[in-house]
Amino acid sequence: MFRRKLTALDYHNPAGFNCRDETEFRNFIVWLEDQKIRHYKIEDRGNLRNIHNDEWPKAFEKYLKDVNCPFKIQERQETIDWLLGLAVRLEYGDNADKYKDSTPDSAKNTDNAAKNAEPLINLDVNNPDFKAGVMALANLLQIQRHDDYLVMLKAIRILVQERLTQDAIGKANQSKEGLPVALEKHILGFDTGDAVLNEAAQILRLLHIEELRELQTKINEAIVAVQAIIADPKTDHRLGKVGR
Repeated sequence: MFRRKLTALDYHNPAGFNCRDETEFRNFIVWLEDQKIRHYKIEDRGNLRNIHNDEWPKAFEKYLKDVNCPFKIQERQETIDWLLGLAVRLEYGDNADKYKDSTPDSAKNTDNAAKNAEPLINLDVNNPDFKAGVMALANLLQIQRHDDYLVMLKAIRILVQERLTQDAIGKANQSKEGLPVALEKHILGFDTGDAVLNEAAQILRLLHIEELRELQTKINEAIVAVQAIIADPKTDHRLGKVGR
């Protein structure tokens, strides 16, 4: 749970740090004070550096009070996380000019890729018509509501892509045979303002109704199967046995 902060502070073993190991924990605290926090003067760090002394817990408890840590010595994980946060803030403060204008290359590449791959990024998500259309589609498709309308629209797009791609339509045509449906005869009940979206919503509604029918058929089959077992004269369902 401390890996990211330890990595940011250039700790020698961020992936393998074990705060439950007493010796490793004490050495870590000494390293943190010596290299990053530096709250004490060098000559005042003796008690904290003496990790094999039986009085070290008292020295550490005093150290926590001196740096105004809100956690107690018994709350080890919370204490470590707080001290790491303090160290990161101090590290940034010491090198503010170095870090303020820097942007990781990975972040730049990610941002550029996201802009190129995300066609929805320029939409006005605060437009009332946009919100109304997204909410109507989400209700129709039974997609869970989210405070971010753009997130809901992405979910709708994924669902449409999975259901209405050429491959998905091809598989549906292979597995089922049915009569063609005239979409204009089915009233959608709302208007998204886009003819393509309206047609997609109509198709999704019909697919959803078909799935509900299939589910009802399977439920009916299960009920019939159970009734057949109970109606068997050799069956005593009270004993949980079939036959004699």
